[in-house]
Amino acid sequence: MSDVAAPWIICEDLAGLRAQALGLAEAAGLTPELRELKPTAPWKWVAAKFWPNPLTAVADAVKAPRPALAIGCGGMAGAVLAALRRQSMRVVQVQNPRMDAGRFDLVIANTHDELTGPNVFVTRTALHRVTPSRLAAEADAWRDRLAPYRRPLVAVLLGGSNGRFRLDRDSGSRLATDLATMAQRDKVGVVVTPSRRTDPAVTDLIRTALAPHDGFVWDFIGENPYFGMLALADLIVVTQDSVSMISEAAATTAPVMFAPLPGHWARHGLFLKPLLDEDRIRPFEGRFSTWKVAPLNDTPAAAAEMCRRIGL
Repeated sequence: MSDVAAPWIICEDLAGLRAQALGLAEAAGLTPELRELKPTAPWKWVAAKFWPNPLTAVADAVKAPRPALAIGCGGMAGAVLAALRRQSMRVVQVQNPRMDAGRFDLVIANTHDELTGPNVFVTRTALHRVTPSRLAAEADAWRDRLAPYRRPLVAVLLGGSNGRFRLDRDSGSRLATDLATMAQRDKVGVVVTPSRRTDPAVTDLIRTALAPHDGFVWDFIGENPYFGMLALADLIVVTQDSVSMISEAAATTAPVMFAPLPGHWARHGLFLKPLLDEDRIRPFEGRFSTWKVAPLNDTPAAAAEMCRRIGL
């Protein structure tokens, strides 16, 4: 397939979806072209599974010439990929497409999707772009900038409220207190990166709590320290809401703790269980702790399966 070296990445403008599809393509040694899905009216107000002609709804994103392979992530991408496959393209869907898996050449689903089938490959963690080579490069880039902070170094990755879990003022205040107490009691450095979903009020609470302990909270100015923190941390704490960030943290050599949040999502428990059973992650209880771990990363295996199925 001569065009497969430049496949399409098809997804909405959501960083988490984009990172999963890009991580898969990069792990397969492909150089993809991003095609962002922006449905036109009236389809932007209608769930993609109800679109009578998905390729018309996102016509700009699927303009010819078309490559031999498209990789998509998320429900909207699933509807578009299924339509492209009817026009003889090979398509790989990341995440449960919420439709017949047989409409895709391959579906890569997480354990918590509870999806099985002859063309379904199941991973323990979300796909991502964390690799040993990237971590090594980021460690070199950030070592001097993070050197002023006390060791051991704890990296804290903040998500946000998502309809299932709440990272609001109350839960943020508790987390801020736990982090400050850990910094004082266990004599550790704490560096924090919020995400775009993090309530600014929560970020401010954590910044204020850590200020007496020389903590660092990224302010979205300048280069994002996220991957540098992953590379250099002795312990990583991630808020419970983010499957993607827990998965990325688990791909490093550092122990990982998840900070529990108010709320409930049964499928999230299915995601956490194998990681807890393998002692790759533990709940955060306000204390610094380390234990022997190995990186857990299913992205290379998913990429190898895609190459096998597609014939790359």
